[in-house]
Amino acid sequence: MRSAGIAAAIAAIALAGCGTSITFVSSEPASTASAASPPAAVDTAGPRPSSTGAAFAPTGAPTGAPTAAPTGAPTVDPTQVTLALRRIATGFSAPVGIVDAGDGSGRLFVVEQAGRIRILRAGAIADRPFLDISALVSCCGERGLLGLAFAPGFGRTSRAFYVDYTDAAGDTVIARATVGADPDVADAASLTSILHVDQPFANHNGGQLAFGPDGYLYIGLGDGGSGGDPFGNGQDRETLLGKILRIDVSGPGTSGRRYRIPPDNPFANGVNGRSEIWAYGLRNPWRFSFDRSTGDLWIGDVGQDRYEEVDHLTRAGSRGANLGWNLMEGLHCYPSGTACRRTGLVLPVAEYDHSSGDCAIIGGFVYRGASSAALDGLYLFGDTCSGRIRAIVASAITVQTPTILRDTGLTISSFGEDASGELYVADLASGSIYEIVASAR
Repeated sequence: MRSAGIAAAIAAIALAGCGTSITFVSSEPASTASAASPPAAVDTAGPRPSSTGAAFAPTGAPTGAPTAAPTGAPTVDPTQVTLALRRIATGFSAPVGIVDAGDGSGRLFVVEQAGRIRILRAGAIADRPFLDISALVSCCGERGLLGLAFAPGFGRTSRAFYVDYTDAAGDTVIARATVGADPDVADAASLTSILHVDQPFANHNGGQLAFGPDGYLYIGLGDGGSGGDPFGNGQDRETLLGKILRIDVSGPGTSGRRYRIPPDNPFANGVNGRSEIWAYGLRNPWRFSFDRSTGDLWIGDVGQDRYEEVDHLTRAGSRGANLGWNLMEGLHCYPSGTACRRTGLVLPVAEYDHSSGDCAIIGGFVYRGASSAALDGLYLFGDTCSGRIRAIVASAITVQTPTILRDTGLTISSFGEDASGELYVADLASGSIYEIVASAR
């Protein structure tokens, strides 16, 4: 970060490690505990996923030697890319998310941390918010309105969308809402909580929501905060903290749940782990995404005070994956200088350290657009403190050293992908949204 003030603000975004303003900062002292109208036939919950969850082959929890995931051969060279940013809008307040509804409208939905979602269309910001739940949201620091995902078929077979926010008690709420006759305005009265997760500290809330290619809703949760994961939540499969969850929101389930458990979740029967868990061993996954070409899952997991990491889970190797925290930070045993058991862990495919002003990774996307052919097949991600955008080759089969594509000077809070696969980046400090464009050198 470029100043202590912005560092605090960034540190507040709910992402990394300290408990200041939007925190992506990962070097942290231990915190104190906190108190924490379409036709009537349109489905408000979204289409029901396949009962088999066939988009991911159930492979069981990882075993044997540590695994670093990707397959295939690199076809692009990130060192030969010239990357630029084109500002398309400004005037947002602490933007922390950029989401396309997938409805063909061309709208981008920008999530503001304090509790509003605003529509960006053709470079213009709609005067009226799409949704304003600021009265329900505890902000800021690493809290706030942190995630947004639209149900598959939104605008055609569904009117539903989902948000992740911090409530007045400091806990995580996943809620469903719908739109009415005006597609630019959500029905705030329809907001219904479907999942509540107690948070022991004010930081490491995660916040990412995304529907996978299997139609299920994936939810990112941090380890509960403080520093070093004092309760061991990352490795504890009896808590939802430090996990990526996978749930079926097509209807209510059993035991009073407002969602169903996909039958191929690794602990679907509740034995040896919570049934909602898909992957575990995460510290604070600030942004994950699915490669629209392969369906693979890419995660930026914020480190403690030394290393930031990129995790790649293939469609065949995602189920029940243990990503290592708090046994490891990046590719290194944690705490530093100690020995650790790595058997059964899925190790990062890339990491970088804090020696050059970086502090907290912002996960991005594998580029699959048409406007910047030089980026095709690269996974782009950023760092909130340094403002650097880096890339690795998505198809590489070995651990990679990320390539710095541009030192932007921005306070990067999130990336977004539109319906055509073009990528965008949000600047927390200025409230601006930029389109990413690139050419070959």
